[in-house]
Amino acid sequence: MDFGLVLQTDPPASAVVELMRRAERNGFGYGWTFDSAVLWQEPFVIYSQILARTERLIVGPMVTNPGTRTWEVTASTFATLNEMYGNRTVCGIGRGDSALRVAGRKPNTLARLGEAIDAIRDLAEGREAVVDGSPMRIPWIEDGRLPVWMAAYGPKALALAGQKADGFILQLADPFLTEWMVKAVRTAAAEAGRDPDAVTVCVAAPAYIGDDLAHAREQCRWFGGMVGNHVADLVSRYGEHSGAVPESLTAYIKERQGYDYAHHGRSGNPDTAFVPDEIVDRFCLLGPAEAHIEKLERLRALGVDQFAVYAMHDAKERTLDVYGERIIPALTG
Repeated sequence: MDFGLVLQTDPPASAVVELMRRAERNGFGYGWTFDSAVLWQEPFVIYSQILARTERLIVGPMVTNPGTRTWEVTASTFATLNEMYGNRTVCGIGRGDSALRVAGRKPNTLARLGEAIDAIRDLAEGREAVVDGSPMRIPWIEDGRLPVWMAAYGPKALALAGQKADGFILQLADPFLTEWMVKAVRTAAAEAGRDPDAVTVCVAAPAYIGDDLAHAREQCRWFGGMVGNHVADLVSRYGEHSGAVPESLTAYIKERQGYDYAHHGRSGNPDTAFVPDEIVDRFCLLGPAEAHIEKLERLRALGVDQFAVYAMHDAKERTLDVYGERIIPALTG
């Protein structure tokens, strides 16, 4: 199992770079960041500094979207980083949540997302692609490589991930839901004529090391609110009892009142009081190292290839260090 670190690009950017360096020293292989231009600093600028100051770390957004940058700009940016630092990037992508909604725009359609996945990958790897009806190719790219991993929850998005993406990003760590969603992605991949085992599975969720479970829950409750945004979209699209999405995912948002992106992804988010302790425990990894290892072993058995640690809480350094000392060795042999 691989491990990644997920951060917001809050200023100072130097702190983000130093935490990524610490993650690499502790055995993490991936460095991910949020990507919302209005809410945080520009991640691709920071990636350049992370790559310059690490040796092996692979970096990318969790997640970008097809709407805030033109596709050739996204591809060229990744390709430039790859040319400078040796194909050490990955493109996490989704329909767009905070990046678009905070700017007053709607998330992209799945159809447009599917087109973007193909075009961005082809352009970044030096092949011709069609962007908004115009064929184009970036001529200076040689030997470029850009895996594109897609974030998804709902049945149509899961199917698209299986059909087109190199990897699937699931932003929650509940074993029951992980099993259901991984099966949906791999079934879609097989039906599309792809090798289902070739689709990398990445589970991303907050991980908090500590014995005070009540405090850990409060530090990570924001995550249930963030996931709730996507769940609310699914409920509006499919209905609460449609069977298209497990009720174990949708039931907890009944008391949801709204969401202010000013607090997005932050501990103490006042818009997440509706999230019960049970959901925090199911979606996150909390407690001593032994509890993390036990849950990660369950996820690995379900086909999870990478666990990405959301570290938006008050125990970043301790969590990274304990993962390096105990948890990563236990899961990697």
